Amino acid sequence: MAADRVIVEADGGARGNPGPAAFGALVRDANTGEVLAERAAHIGEATNNVAEYSGLIAGLELVREHTPDAAVEVRMDSKLVVEQMAGRWKIKHAGLRPLALQARALAPANVTWTWIPRADNAAADTLVNRCLDEGPGARIDTVGSGGGNGGSGANPSTASEPVVQPLVGWRPPDAGTPTTLILLRHGVTDHTLGRMFSGSGGANPPLNAEGEDQARRAGDWLRQWRAVGTDAQLSDTIVAVHSSPLLRCQQTAAIVAGRLGHAVDVDDDLAEADFGEWDGRTYPEVQERWPDEFAAWIGSTAVAPPGGESIDDVAVRADAALRRLLDKYPGETVVVVSHVTPMKMIIREALQAPMEVIHHLHLAPASISMAAWWADGVSALKLFSYVAS
Repeated sequence: MAADRVIVEADGGARGNPGPAAFGALVRDANTGEVLAERAAHIGEATNNVAEYSGLIAGLELVREHTPDAAVEVRMDSKLVVEQMAGRWKIKHAGLRPLALQARALAPANVTWTWIPRADNAAADTLVNRCLDEGPGARIDTVGSGGGNGGSGANPSTASEPVVQPLVGWRPPDAGTPTTLILLRHGVTDHTLGRMFSGSGGANPPLNAEGEDQARRAGDWLRQWRAVGTDAQLSDTIVAVHSSPLLRCQQTAAIVAGRLGHAVDVDDDLAEADFGEWDGRTYPEVQERWPDEFAAWIGSTAVAPPGGESIDDVAVRADAALRRLLDKYPGETVVVVSHVTPMKMIIREALQAPMEVIHHLHLAPASISMAAWWADGVSALKLFSYVAS
């Protein structure tokens, strides 16, 4: 197929939401309007949003299979999917994040995202309803226009939709090599030992002598691990070191990067939360001086300290850093030197856990955690808060 510009039309729906669900997608030559390929399937019980993302993934898979070099415009009547894929809306539902990650991995660099009214998405909608009417096991997979506006003319097959294997210990060989982030918390500072709030808007303390020793031990451990591997699935060479802009992280990163033979790339989104007026003070001091504000902060991740930044705000930053790393280093291994709050956000994302899980995670100074993401959206926490001795 020689089309240089194609349009993906995709849809999904559930009768009951959640209920019996199906997706439909087609690829159309943007110049001629010819339908080049269609795909649809009944996916069992699911929500409308899951079905719509499944339709998007199917359409992007068709592009890869039939017109991999074409410029792509995706048209959907799901405002949610279009805005989330365009990066304008945050993906708040944990169940949609793996699907969005899979779609991002499939989407070419030249893709554009367009919302269209439901009436203009009739071809994909017809495919969805055909599979819903046929019931479980229904599938359409055709090449060529077949029947023009939305009808493939093919009988749905009884082949089942491939199932993503989420059990990381049983990942199939064709799942590929995951992107692995080695998350390293900085070594201790005097503020760390004083159990003070120490954020991005404060004094920016350096490592003390103990913190420098911790960074050297972490770097030595990573150098040895990089050479021999601790796990056959994680034996890829470390290709980069990224760091928060705060001094204690840049110092930790410089020591580690020196042992690994890399420069340090600084990412502002990896910085610790801004604790505002609380910076440089201990928890007991803050509780005594700002009892109501402190209680509100403890009770909700949406609440910021006076003059500071909420945990939810840090989550947005950390998610942006994570997406850039996954996009830039597919299938590779990267060291990320950061702080407690951003690291918890990335680990929470790997676990696809609710925000409440952060209160049950303890990250020791200079500790090493490892999280991996596969292209199909499956993620895993493979090491947590290990301190090299």
